[in-house]
Amino acid sequence: MLRTFGQFVMAGASSAAVSGAGTPVAGPTGRDLFAEGLLEFLRPAVQQLDSHVHAVRESQVELREQIDNLAVELCRINEDQKVALDLDPYVKKLLNARRRVVLVNNILQNAQERLRRLNHSVVKETARRRAMLDSVYPPGSPSK
Repeated sequence: MLRTFGQFVMAGASSAAVSGAGTPVAGPTGRDLFAEGLLEFLRPAVQQLDSHVHAVRESQVELREQIDNLAVELCRINEDQKVALDLDPYVKKLLNARRRVVLVNNILQNAQERLRRLNHSVVKETARRRAMLDSVYPPGSPSK
């Protein structure tokens, strides 16, 4: 029998699984079913967040490269100018912005790594619970 998310929520209120006839059966508790449903419900959000973090990290790397190129170009222009332009404050601002971009990139890397580990844990726990369900309810059994 397939369950919807609403049935997982309802199963969470009881402490034992119940067959279609209303009699208790040995197997996963409603809490286990609710947890599995919740994991399946959250998985797409975690995967979408991970892809967004990855995209932001890529743009951060590109921004850092552009800042580096601009700083080098400003230094070159400053050296080539016959008129003494004081570009040092601007170069310092660019380097400070680059430092902040690197800091944000490191924070995003750590967040993405935590998301990757969380996603791995979700997949592992889901597989463990499926194996447990398959051992209680073998494929093709009428009580499933």
